Amino acid sequence: MIRRVVFNQKGGVGKTTIVCNLAAISAARGLRTLVLDLDTQGNATQYLLGRKPDAGERTAADFFESTLSFSIQAPNFMTHAINTPFENLDVVAADPRLEDLQVKLESKQKVQKLKQALDKLKGYDAVYIDTPPALNFYSRSALIAASRVLIPFDCDEFSRQALYTLLENIQEIRADHNEELEIEGIVVNQFQGRAKLPARVVAELREEGQPVLAQTLSSSVRVKESHEQHRPLIHFDASHRVTQEYVALYDALV
Repeated sequence: MIRRVVFNQKGGVGKTTIVCNLAAISAARGLRTLVLDLDTQGNATQYLLGRKPDAGERTAADFFESTLSFSIQAPNFMTHAINTPFENLDVVAADPRLEDLQVKLESKQKVQKLKQALDKLKGYDAVYIDTPPALNFYSRSALIAASRVLIPFDCDEFSRQALYTLLENIQEIRADHNEELEIEGIVVNQFQGRAKLPARVVAELREEGQPVLAQTLSSSVRVKESHEQHRPLIHFDASHRVTQEYVALYDALV
């Protein structure tokens, strides 16, 4: 089972869009796919469901809250998965309660619980994890639980400096907690090929030996429109240039 986390400590780099669109392509290819939304903003949940979870639906917060009790075995994620309108694609929804739970989870050292739950998960071929824009309990849990990490990057100097810190943090987590974690690469998002600065930054990163992927993702209003319609690009506009860039990225990663 593929366990892929999309992570960057910087906000606004397209983590959620990348998670949901790669997961949707995976599901469209016939793989039973689960998206795990660990960002309290719940954007992946909204993108795929078009709504917040109903009162009777379990969320990621319910899972983590259950790990605080020694008397209750942490439930299988299959009992938390909500069917999306798209075949083979489910989501474990985010919940604002994740914010309040974080201090308790850290104090009780529950950072391995997500990995343990995914180790037992059956019935899925791929899991995609959306993370908060910070190196906090949930993003660390995701990096420990995942087998692959994909790093979104936008081309400016502030992002570049943050990237070096991010790579160091990932290597530290790999060394201390998850030797199997593989950095799949840095994917340049909202890339403007005709602009000099993005092209120069990408070229310099490659010269440094950083794992910048050949596949890039362009900016397009169609992405925002797909957000508004709650339909990943492969279902919203399969023939569009940006959709095909996501397909090329997916194929390169597989």
